[in-house]
Amino acid sequence: MIVTLIIICEVGFWVILAAGLGARYLLKMPRLGLAILLCEPLLELLLLVVTAIDLKNGADPSWKHGLAAVYIGYTVGHGHRTVKWLDGHAAHRFNGTPVPRPPRYGWPRAQHEGKVWLGTVVAAAVASGLLLLAKWYVDDPGRTGSLDSWMYTAWRAAGIHGLIALSYTLFPKRKPAPAPGERDERPHDLTKV
Repeated sequence: MIVTLIIICEVGFWVILAAGLGARYLLKMPRLGLAILLCEPLLELLLLVVTAIDLKNGADPSWKHGLAAVYIGYTVGHGHRTVKWLDGHAAHRFNGTPVPRPPRYGWPRAQHEGKVWLGTVVAAAVASGLLLLAKWYVDDPGRTGSLDSWMYTAWRAAGIHGLIALSYTLFPKRKPAPAPGERDERPHDLTKV
């Protein structure tokens, strides 16, 4: 039942997102679109409540409960960024605004990757907090071992993502040199003149 609800929440996320953006850009009703988009956290709240009820009714904590916590954590850590990114693309498609793109080179790209990584840290922290609450709620260390492995998985993913984000700082991608005949718009180092 929990896995089915996670799938329903994921589908519901995209349906609510499409409805909110549709109201905002197709119907030209930005307030209604915002109101619809603000309903999205209710899906995670529903998942949290159903998971708690499932545990309260004596279900053994399993990978399903761990997956629910990680899903909620991911939504908290990255949901806003995802909605903002898709809103920018909808604005481009329907209003002609510039395409939202992250910086591609140097320090601005490293900063962008660092912010995305912080979302992953928030996701891992929220998932761990929910898993710790579930362990406390069940209060039987013999039954909650699988929840520990989900905490480890969440923090391992955050660590790997952190190394990838750090690589953008340690090895920044440089802007390519202009082709012959193109104007060089890169800043010049005047100290070498």
